[in-house]
Amino acid sequence: MSPVHQNIVYFIVGPTAVGKTDVALQLAERLGTAIISADSRQCYREMSIGTAKPTLVLLHKVKHYFIDEFPVTQALSAADFENLALQYLDDIFKANNSAVVCGGTGLYIKALVEGLDEMPDIGAAIINHTEEEYKTKGLGWLQEAVQQADPGFYETAEIQNPARLLRALSFIRSTGRSINDFRSRVVKQRSFKVVLAGLELPRDLLYERINSRVDQMMAHGLLSEVQGLLPYRQLKTLQTVGYTELFDYLEGNCSLEEAVIKIKQHTRNYAKRQLTWFKKDKNIVWFRADDKNLVEKILAMK
Repeated sequence: MSPVHQNIVYFIVGPTAVGKTDVALQLAERLGTAIISADSRQCYREMSIGTAKPTLVLLHKVKHYFIDEFPVTQALSAADFENLALQYLDDIFKANNSAVVCGGTGLYIKALVEGLDEMPDIGAAIINHTEEEYKTKGLGWLQEAVQQADPGFYETAEIQNPARLLRALSFIRSTGRSINDFRSRVVKQRSFKVVLAGLELPRDLLYERINSRVDQMMAHGLLSEVQGLLPYRQLKTLQTVGYTELFDYLEGNCSLEEAVIKIKQHTRNYAKRQLTWFKKDKNIVWFRADDKNLVEKILAMK
């Protein structure tokens, strides 16, 4: 007999710029509940424009968790998110029997829905050697090295995120096996019902939204935000699309126009990888993000 869950968590997932935030806000307002961000960068106080955080007005309108809670100097993992999100849910369920989780970081969603697997230790010497190689040879080398060593991982990886690539490469060099091999598919039992709603749009429309949003970010001061973070550019938390490209500009490696073009391109690439990740989860029910009856359809999933 399957367990009966009193509490429900609605997950709003999908690629960047598809419109997850607006849908999550509408859903949370209908339910009178709070939202947990499942974005691996919105939790950092100094990263606002480039992570497309909800506006202050919206943050006051609906309570949000995991936004502006940590400094960029404190790197968090998917395991950290799992532990924190479970605490957030305990807090929310004291007053509500439902909660909304919104985000596009696939591993964070997996961590909360299914739990994470125990991983073997990686040799410190291998980690250090791999990181030194990356510092010397750059991101292009790192991407190629991961693609050759672990093509299965590379297929859905955030290839503009050196931290993830370094971990995967160090892992396979240390253990001789892909990090994907240690994802056991053993799902942890949760005390709440999971409702997974995926949002999508035709590719041309999504890419148009991405390009427009990057232009809006630039107009709203993204360059100034990145300039203020330049002393911290080597931090893993800042190895992120929208930041690395502008760091390159500020260091004289490309023009501002070239940097913006790269942000748009890399964001489109990231959106494609997000969809690849989420489409593998057969429990996600997909909807057009611009469906006028979307909230009602998601509520009907329970």
